[in-house]
Amino acid sequence: MPKTKVLISVKTYPTLSKKYDELVCTAGFLEDGSWIRIYPVPYRKLDYASQYNKYQWIELDLVKNTKDFRPESYRPYDIGTEITTLNTLDTKNAWQKRKEIVLKHPVWTDMTALISSAKNPAERTSLAVFKPRKILDFIYEKDTPEWDQKKLEAVLSHQRELNLFEETKKIFKIAKKVPFKFSYIFTSDDGKERSLMIEDWEVGMLYWRSLESCDGNEEKACELVRKRYLEEFSQKDLYFFLGTSLKFHNVSKSPFMIIGVFYPPKVDAKQLSLF
Repeated sequence: MPKTKVLISVKTYPTLSKKYDELVCTAGFLEDGSWIRIYPVPYRKLDYASQYNKYQWIELDLVKNTKDFRPESYRPYDIGTEITTLNTLDTKNAWQKRKEIVLKHPVWTDMTALISSAKNPAERTSLAVFKPRKILDFIYEKDTPEWDQKKLEAVLSHQRELNLFEETKKIFKIAKKVPFKFSYIFTSDDGKERSLMIEDWEVGMLYWRSLESCDGNEEKACELVRKRYLEEFSQKDLYFFLGTSLKFHNVSKSPFMIIGVFYPPKVDAKQLSLF
């Protein structure tokens, strides 16, 4: 079957999976600028050559995920399907190559309208590029420090079963749970103030790197995360990548979460003329 070419733009922080130990929700853009979600992907179990980065083109065999009603949702034809990694789009000329794909379609600016589109049975929009009107704050809140014990035990039980076979004796080290929730507070064109949690891979990894550099001081680590996402990104041309979860898409009043951020440098009219 023909392979699908996808520009990776989203990798969420790993979650536990009884069947695959842990999974990462991956999303990106087709060559025409339309969204696609790829799930499940046991990303950290992939061969090194198949592990992809953000803004890298990949090719793989995909089929529609019939267990997911959201139109953008696809799954690998086989969980062990080969992923071909291609070129990564650079950041030259104020991220021009990336913007040509990411901003190819109209950008959402009204959360009320976006939620309405998500709830509309004829549309069921579940992935979007969103431009907030104004960033008000970036906050962090204490979360449970460990994975749910029942889910963790299911994963460990699965690993023990695998270890009955010689060729699978190597234990897969599960990703540590981030003990904080991080959220943006912002307004959109509907004039409403909203708070959305961010579940991007980058925010989780930034927290762990910051914690190490702060000698285990959680408060200082969170402040470093806040500095990057609030102070540094406020100087950029900031967009959100928004996505819904299958579980809450139809039942939550506000089903979206931030699954990534897009932050090319701001460019004025004089700079544009140079490109």
